[in-house]
Amino acid sequence: MKNLPNNSLMLITFLLTGLFACEKEKEISSFNPVNWNKRSIELNDSDSLIKGSTYLSVYSEIYSMSEHRTHTLTATVSMRNISSTDSVYIFHAEYYNTKGDLIRTYFNKPIFLRPLETVEIIIDEDDKDGGTGANFIFDWAIKNEKTEPYFEAVMISESGQQGISFTTQGIKR
Repeated sequence: MKNLPNNSLMLITFLLTGLFACEKEKEISSFNPVNWNKRSIELNDSDSLIKGSTYLSVYSEIYSMSEHRTHTLTATVSMRNISSTDSVYIFHAEYYNTKGDLIRTYFNKPIFLRPLETVEIIIDEDDKDGGTGANFIFDWAIKNEKTEPYFEAVMISESGQQGISFTTQGIKR
């Protein structure tokens, strides 16, 4: 660094300081929130769509050995369009905790899923906000009543040589 001019050395110092000083804001989902806007769509009341709602249980943590010890989990929440011809429109993805309090809404504008597409929300293992009885509510619309969307959660965790995984499926409300 002896051969670098003073202003180059100052620029490198400034850049390195900025790089290490920035603290990353905790993401609430590994699916970038900006992408929800890219998926948004305007729907008209004149569109003849069949509306529905689905409940999905999700576990941020589960009890282990007793009611005083819990084990945290990573949850992958899948929103699946099972139609091979029509899009699915999802109006809300609302995440509630064990007490029934709304934790967060992932989007407030309708989004679309193309035929046979899956979109996921990831609840990180260190996100305990949902607790042992977390829930999602999805409000959605479809063109054909035979092709309701499918909602599923996969919970997984590992510790040492032990691992746990299980799934839950959504039910129509």
